[in-house]
Amino acid sequence: MIEINSMHELLQACRREKSTIGEIMLQMEGNKSGKETSTIFDMMKERLWTMKQSVEKGTKDDSIAPSGISGGDSVKMVDYINRGEALSGHLIGDAMSYSLAVSESNARMDVIVATPTAGAAGILPGILFSIHKNNNIPLNNLVMGLFTASMLGYVIANRSFISGAAGGCQAEVGSATAMAAGTIVELNGGTPEQAVHATAIAMKSLLGLVCDPVAGLVEVPCIKRNVIGTSIAFSAADIALAGIESRIPCDEVIETMYNIGKEMPGNLKETALGGLAMTKTGQEVKQKLFRRWCHNE
Repeated sequence: MIEINSMHELLQACRREKSTIGEIMLQMEGNKSGKETSTIFDMMKERLWTMKQSVEKGTKDDSIAPSGISGGDSVKMVDYINRGEALSGHLIGDAMSYSLAVSESNARMDVIVATPTAGAAGILPGILFSIHKNNNIPLNNLVMGLFTASMLGYVIANRSFISGAAGGCQAEVGSATAMAAGTIVELNGGTPEQAVHATAIAMKSLLGLVCDPVAGLVEVPCIKRNVIGTSIAFSAADIALAGIESRIPCDEVIETMYNIGKEMPGNLKETALGGLAMTKTGQEVKQKLFRRWCHNE
């Protein structure tokens, strides 16, 4: 039975089994659950379909979230890209618009897939469906990409944090971006070693990122951080696919994120008591929302 507790063990398993990261996750899940791999694949395909629906709906929905502080930006981004004005091109531009779509759907209380959390749910579908559209990656390959992301996230979650309350936004957007970077590499034919290097490079770029949601809602600055995460994921993937390696092993990067999270003050970990939440504008938004909620009650 395969059991993975570190990126080092994951790479050993990939070499031993002559398998991709996604295939190792699928096999491990089969061993743990006792289900047929075909059944597990179909279950994951349902998650991908849910992501697809949230992308498609979100890119056409310009309604405002119940809070009144987010919504409509995905449609603006789609229009901008369709005009051919995106400086970053269609691959990253589409990923940004899809990420916005899913994150705004989350704010509107629509159905999304937490990857690994609701607050970071826009990054993985953003990169997956942009690759699907622009690089002609089949949907079944995207399902295997979800297994790749799951394996990388499994290691991160068991060695560090994935929640902003525990480790800051580095644990949410940071983990999601790292998972996405490794997934991009594997979907584009990179080796497991390159995928793990991309994971490390992406995570290093977001170490120390605080969780400071305005009014305690997963909207500002969370949604736009999801968008930026897609760009970082593609950058990290390109670096790794070029043959450039992370000088710090991925397991040590994950350990560093854990240590930083433990040292981070509580007011910078999803309490809305620090960072952007405590700016003048952030406080005005909070008071306005609280007055409205109290009036409605």
